[in-house]
Amino acid sequence: MATIDQQFVEYIVKTLVNNPDKVKVDRSVDEKGVLLNLEVDPEDVGRIIGRRGATAQSIRTLLRALGTKNDARYNLKIVNNDDYVPKPREERAESSVAADDSFTEDTEPVTKESEPAVEAEAEVEKEASDDEAVENSAALAEKTSAELADLDDLDI
Repeated sequence: MATIDQQFVEYIVKTLVNNPDKVKVDRSVDEKGVLLNLEVDPEDVGRIIGRRGATAQSIRTLLRALGTKNDARYNLKIVNNDDYVPKPREERAESSVAADDSFTEDTEPVTKESEPAVEAEAEVEKEASDDEAVENSAALAEKTSAELADLDDLDI
């Protein structure tokens, strides 16, 4: 039977990962407190750790709050499966494109010929925003000149 702390960590982690059936939380108690060893699918380790460890730190913070309520000291260890070798970025991109192709049966494929039209449209938008910026800066310069002229009229 899983304890409340194990259930708590499992619930949080299963909502974050792609393979919730491979989430496993082992619990051990020693003189330092309760140690929870978290095992997830190797592909999900990055999701649990997060950028710069932010997600893992958040889970540990929530555990600390639970520990305050239960008068216990919790530590979370994310077990790393060293046999996992991540796919190179190119392979991940190709496999996701291949998966997306099955859903685009009714659409026409995008060709290289349509790209210049998109680039031209973006260029027109950029020119329009550049024109607005010039007009805004001209108005600002005129306003600033008027304010400086008003200051020159002061007898100090």
